[in-house]
Amino acid sequence: MSSSIFPSQPGEIKKVQLSAPFSDQKPGTSGLRKSSRRFEELHYLESFVEAIFQILPGVNGGTLVLGGDGRYGNKRAIDVILRMAAAHGVEKVITTTDGILSTPAGSHLIRQNNAIGGIILSASHNSGGPDGDFGVKVNGANGGPAPESLTNAIYACTQTLSEYKIIDSAPISLSSIGQHSIFGMRVEVIDGVEDYIDLMQKLFDFDRISSFISHNFPIAFDALNAVTGPYATRLFEGILQAPVGTVRNGIPLSDFGGCHPDPNLTYAKELADLLLIGNSYAFGAACDGDGDRNMILGRGCFVNPSDSLAVLTANATCVPAYATGLAGVARSMPTSAAVDVVAQDLGICCFETPTGWKFFGNLLDSGQITLCGEESFGTGSDHVREKDGLWAVLFWLQILAEKKCSVSELMSQHWRRFGRHYYSRHDYESISSEIANDLYESLELKLPKLIGNSFAGSSIKHADNFSYQDPVDSSITDGQGLRILLNDGSRVILRLSGTGTKGATLRVYLERFVESNGDLTQNPQQALLGLITEIDQLANITKLTGMAKPTVIT
Repeated sequence: MSSSIFPSQPGEIKKVQLSAPFSDQKPGTSGLRKSSRRFEELHYLESFVEAIFQILPGVNGGTLVLGGDGRYGNKRAIDVILRMAAAHGVEKVITTTDGILSTPAGSHLIRQNNAIGGIILSASHNSGGPDGDFGVKVNGANGGPAPESLTNAIYACTQTLSEYKIIDSAPISLSSIGQHSIFGMRVEVIDGVEDYIDLMQKLFDFDRISSFISHNFPIAFDALNAVTGPYATRLFEGILQAPVGTVRNGIPLSDFGGCHPDPNLTYAKELADLLLIGNSYAFGAACDGDGDRNMILGRGCFVNPSDSLAVLTANATCVPAYATGLAGVARSMPTSAAVDVVAQDLGICCFETPTGWKFFGNLLDSGQITLCGEESFGTGSDHVREKDGLWAVLFWLQILAEKKCSVSELMSQHWRRFGRHYYSRHDYESISSEIANDLYESLELKLPKLIGNSFAGSSIKHADNFSYQDPVDSSITDGQGLRILLNDGSRVILRLSGTGTKGATLRVYLERFVESNGDLTQNPQQALLGLITEIDQLANITKLTGMAKPTVIT
């Protein structure tokens, strides 16, 4: 371990005047995600960070966690935020070597160090590089995405911002562990991997997993040239003693090697082909840009994320940390109801929330749930307050080690017990925002008249725009997605996504439930064909977008 102490930098707090208020953040979002070029514009990054420091409680004299997924702009942003933190009286900032910090590891550091919160530099699963995207996300003192009350206050601040404060100081070195000082503010550069690995060792039986995978159960993990590479290499090739080369694309690159760091069948095709076409591996997994999403594959078997949450819930007692059972579970509204069936069988509560991990925060903090998940490849538990990709991979390996079976065998057993929720998400990306809004609003107007109508062989039981009342603080969140619920348990959901930076993304979620004694072996797209055809005609998707098929099918 190396350490270098720099004296406090001389200088003064500089106030930089802005010609106009900052206005790019969307209300209710926990951060800002835009193109890298936008973040390089004069005062752009600084303006948003200023609003964070003005609103985040406890800034003066507090401890802040700071890091990111290593994408283009990561180190520059860390330097700016450090100098602004010093100008605002932050007592200590904890950052990491090379600025590499996964989102779940950041959540753990916030909680472990009683920090006031954290700033995570990532655009999640979006592409990186000079022509890609960048993002700044705010996490609260509980380690989770900032609640709407905080993000709305930050947004309001950006609307009236006239200046920002910063210190002129030379950049500190992030190349090694060390202690630094900027204008009296302490900066600790730590190993960003070690604390997270320690946490995982408290949750899982690594000896049992290692023994299982060493006996003719070869695994492959694709880090997609993103943040989980160093974590996965130390976990799988180090502690679990998997062969060198188990971790693919394991070095974080500023442009993710030209790849799109989104763990799905389209963007992680190389891994998918290894498992779905090849025969060399028994288990495969991938994580996204900032390490909070996961994709699970078995030999010849893709596990959709909704099923993954249900399987983890049904088999939670296989994992030492959850051996005594679960308090409850929660899923986002677009996630399939597969976990609902499991929760009912286990006699535990199951909550349906809007999309966005922050909505799980109150339920986790109040102890009402232990596990939670989203259909967008995110699962997590009360060990942190973010979804956690590597945690989910270890959870799967622990279950398989206990059951001594393959992924496909485990899925078959699950469906024979609980029935199967055939499920898919169709994404129509980069379509005109005007067209997307017109399509969405036109369908919403039709919803009240749909109840009782025939739809894909069943009838419509309920149709609405989903609204959620938080069971902890009674806050209301409206307009979360158009739902068409059928009497046979099937569903179609439409949402407009705010995670892209170019145009709009229309997401269509399709779900068809088949009882445990029904046909459980169909191809999902074939099983869902009736729903796909009906919603395309009802919402005029092909006609209005001009797209004959979705950009991404998962």
